[in-house]
Amino acid sequence: MSGCCGNKRSEINKAEAGCSVKTACGSNAGIPKQEGPLAYFQDQVSHGLKYAEFCKERGAKIVGIMCEFTPRELIMAAGGVPVCLCGGSGEMVEPAERVLPSNLCSLIKSTFGYSLEKANPFLEMADLIVAETTCDGKKKMYELLADRHKMHVLELPQKPEDTDAFEHWVAEMNKLKSVLEKQFVTTITDGKLRSAIAVMNRERALKRDLAALMKSSNPPLTGRELLGMKSTVAGMPGDLEQYEQALRMLPGRALNPQANSRVRVLLTGVPLPRGAERVMDIIEDNGGLVVCQENCTGVKPVLDDIDADAPDLIRAIAAKYYHLPCSVMTPNKGRMELLGKLSQEYKAQCVIELVWRTCITYDVESSLVKRLAEDELNLPYLRIETDYSPSDSARIALRVQSLFETVGGRESSMGEAMKERCHG
Repeated sequence: MSGCCGNKRSEINKAEAGCSVKTACGSNAGIPKQEGPLAYFQDQVSHGLKYAEFCKERGAKIVGIMCEFTPRELIMAAGGVPVCLCGGSGEMVEPAERVLPSNLCSLIKSTFGYSLEKANPFLEMADLIVAETTCDGKKKMYELLADRHKMHVLELPQKPEDTDAFEHWVAEMNKLKSVLEKQFVTTITDGKLRSAIAVMNRERALKRDLAALMKSSNPPLTGRELLGMKSTVAGMPGDLEQYEQALRMLPGRALNPQANSRVRVLLTGVPLPRGAERVMDIIEDNGGLVVCQENCTGVKPVLDDIDADAPDLIRAIAAKYYHLPCSVMTPNKGRMELLGKLSQEYKAQCVIELVWRTCITYDVESSLVKRLAEDELNLPYLRIETDYSPSDSARIALRVQSLFETVGGRESSMGEAMKERCHG
């Protein structure tokens, strides 16, 4: 999507520049005002809203997405603008509980609350929502969401090593293609697919390069800053330009306190949508530096690209998305392999796993992550179970501080052992 609806680059720049629209979709409260690309992404929701409105006025279709399993490329090839609708606001939880059970994860309730309150402009302007059967809570919430919004739900098979399951997913991709063509009165050609694939491959490559900056012994940005550099709208030209500018500007930037004085954290578990970054802030406010986020708002979705020269582009798209190592998959060996690889690449000193309360799949899988971290990677591990309420922030901070003291003690012991070997 080099420019929505064939518009000139200057028109798009005008739509994205100087945007001051404020929505409840996310918050930057407590984050110091930045300059350059970091400042741009602090207002990214506003930029995204301006861009979506600009495209819709010119005939493009706004398509809401709920998960990383939804293929952006198919939506873009149909002339759609993919927009993430995951709710991160605690304020939207209470309205949702008028309809949904209270013992449901905050992300599901917040997303639904936005619909009830008509508080998310992206959701209100969406011509279609494409969702997927990841967890049971989401699946049933989608039935209620369909009362107000046009929905298409992808049936996601959950056995990643099963050939028949993958073939079913390919069929779901073809079904989505047909739905998009009929809904938007268009034809999705291979040429359109290749163009969309090129844009999303570029976006993934830029995000990988930004994440790789954290591999340095003295990274130039915090994990919270990197988390903030995520796009609400997929393939948005202004975002891609800002990613490129950030890659030129950030190397050599110094943090205060210095990044190399902080505990290097590998964060895994549930995604952190805009507005739900509280645990990340607690980690980094107490001496940590999240050098890698394995989760769906981190590196996991951007590690693999799509072969634009594949003979069957639908199968190529299906393969990229189906092999995301999400906790809904069974068995989910890919996640454990990925965590082992990332812990080495990013020189992690500990593993912190975040689980939204009542997120059953991640909750159950946390025992496997703990075993991997402590027994195989020899890294201290901390599991944090919470929701969008800040009521347990002080308790979480104490647990994080204790973890970092353990890391410091281990580092000191290892340093002393090295000295003894050198002078022995």
